[in-house]
Formats: sequence, C-alpha cells, structure tokens
Amino acid sequence: MGVASGPALTPLRADLQLIADMIPANSRVLDIGCGDGALLDHLSRTKKVDGRGMELSQEGVNACVRHGLSVIQGDVDNDLDPYPDAAFDYVVLSQTLQATRHPKKVLESLARIGRHAIVSFPNFGHWNIRLDLLLHGRMPYNPMLAYAWYDTPNIHLCTIRDFIGLAKELGLVIEQSLILDRSGRPWRLPAESRAANWLGEQGIFTLSKSNR
Repeated sequence: MGVASGPALTPLRADLQLIADMIPANSRVLDIGCGDGALLDHLSRTKKVDGRGMELSQEGVNACVRHGLSVIQGDVDNDLDPYPDAAFDYVVLSQTLQATRHPKKVLESLARIGRHAIVSFPNFGHWNIRLDLLLHGRMPYNPMLAYAWYDTPNIHLCTIRDFIGLAKELGLVIEQSLILDRSGRPWRLPAESRAANWLGEQGIFTLSKSNR
C-alpha cells in the first residue's frame, strides 16, 4: 500500500479536490498521469486509500517516491494492457486524455481495469475558445490550453459533447458529471445540455461499464 510520508504536498487544485471527493475511503485507486502525486498524497492522508500511480516524466516519479508514494514510470497509451480487469475501485485520468495518442483505447482500458473511471479534460467547446478562433483565427492560448499550437502536448482536443458521444459509443455509463468554470467551481448544468458545452471550461466524468 502506498502511504504518504513527510510533509504534505501543496494544496490540491480545485478540480482535483472535486475528484478526491468522489472517491470513498479505503478504495483501491490508480492515478494515471499523477504528476507530483498531489492527489494520491491527499487521498492517502485523508481517506486511507490503497493508492498507486503512473507518471510519464521522471521528475514526477521522483517527486512521488520522495513522498513515499507507489508510483511507476509509464505511458498511458502503451502500458495499461498488463493490468487485470477490475484491479482497482477507481482509476483516475486527470487533464491527460487530450494528450494521449489513442483516447478511445485509453478510455476502454480505464473502464476495464477500474470498477469506476474518473476522467477530466479541458472543454474545447467553451465560448471563449470559439470566439477566439472566430475573431483572431488562431489556436487559443489560455490557462487551460497553455501551449503554442506547434509545441502543445494536447493532440486530441475534444468538447464535452464529443466525450459524452465517445462514452456512449463504448457502452459506458456516465455515473456522475461536473461542469466546471475556469476556477474549478461547478456549474449547475446537465452535462448533455448545450449550455454545459458552451459555458464549461472543464469536465469531470465518472464512468463504468454497463454490465458492472
């Protein structure tokens, strides 16, 4: 079991706190693309989860290990196949789906190895992005998409409606959804509404296979 040690990491981002709130105590959790391990550290301290992580960058892995977290270096596109079915209660993929090469396969893998999958991503359908493209004709640059078009790791940007469509195509059940503004505060909007796709800067979805 990965148990955090040493001083606590920095306070969670608002979206990560919302994800943490979705996960019950004592759950088995895999955090994919876990960065410096802030979410795993928080869950270990406050909910006594059995936490594991996967992170692409060596710097992130080193930060996690320094805090006593069980994290391996791995690539979400290539390193999920060895995990057995339903190996975890929750699998988390936070702000990473848009940077994967095969998002459909990744989403299938998350739902296979976790009884529940929690996925968050920036919404490319937000009104400010649409307006930016309309007025300036250039790829947006903002806190959620903080890279120039030529060096961005985000290669499969999607809208909230795109994500919902893919989940349905894969036969996944959307158990819970949150539509967030830029600061990470939830809008009281149904995820499938036009307003959610227009106003939400981020989406967080909890998914599961329909036969579980």
